[in-house]
Amino acid sequence: MAAETPTGPGTPTPTGRLAQFEEQRSRLWAVAYRIMGTVTDADDAVQETWLRWQGLPDDPPVANPRGYLTTVVSRICYDLLGSARARRETYVGPWLPEPLLAGPTAAGPAAPAAPEDRVTLDESVGMALMTVLERLTPAERTAFVLHDVFAVPFPEIAEAVGRTPESVRQLASRARKRVRAEAPRRTVDRAEHQRTVEAFLSAVMGGDFGALLAVLDPEVVWRSDGGGKVSSARRPVLGRDKVARFVLGLITRSIDPSTTRFAVRDVNGATGLVYYDTAGRQAGVLAFTVHGGRITEVDAVTNPDKLGHLDFDSM
Repeated sequence: MAAETPTGPGTPTPTGRLAQFEEQRSRLWAVAYRIMGTVTDADDAVQETWLRWQGLPDDPPVANPRGYLTTVVSRICYDLLGSARARRETYVGPWLPEPLLAGPTAAGPAAPAAPEDRVTLDESVGMALMTVLERLTPAERTAFVLHDVFAVPFPEIAEAVGRTPESVRQLASRARKRVRAEAPRRTVDRAEHQRTVEAFLSAVMGGDFGALLAVLDPEVVWRSDGGGKVSSARRPVLGRDKVARFVLGLITRSIDPSTTRFAVRDVNGATGLVYYDTAGRQAGVLAFTVHGGRITEVDAVTNPDKLGHLDFDSM
């Protein structure tokens, strides 16, 4: 444990290695989640970073703890991502990131604080962008996240991925071009986004096929991540008519309205939906991409292994 150095009568201020690490913990978790896409892996990477930081000799002191710790957690994630990608290649159905919830929204009380209080939910953590990042190589993803999201200099990124600074610059540039080409268009108006999601929920709960069609883009894409643990579409559902029929069929066949609750929550930085059966039979988190007042993409995470960090009972 770090020692405490008094700075005034009765007001000790924590100093030393633990205090330095705690100052950077939120940033480290934010970096790890964006590289890995899972809460558990981000937690593990931060814990391993702490163990390595704790094991350093006291002398000489680290001149730049922020830079050093960022490099360490990035290297850990970069190494983990290679094996994680191999596992994801055999995953049953589409693989989606683990969702982060935040609140409150106009539709309900605040969601649980952890782990969302450890990461700023913004565009860089949006589900649609995170899905695009899954298509990058581990080196491209790490370089893009570190440089374009966290403004880490190329020499420091080079240490994390074992490349030259010039090579890392090329990796980041290549990743940036791909992200720009493949990331879906979306509205930046949060009020419009929320109105669209609420209109979707109203149409679904009312079983109104026409209203549902009206809120869906003609080329909407629905991705379901059940991981083979729960019933879900193992391929993306494409097109307004098919998605509308799929959703209404899902409500009719699989959801008991007497025990299932729906809540509007911020999902990875944008208004989304959470549903959960109070009898504990099923739960899911829906993230939406909205453009021009219509939903263009829906990412539905229903794999219980990816929802374990969420406290549905407190919602």
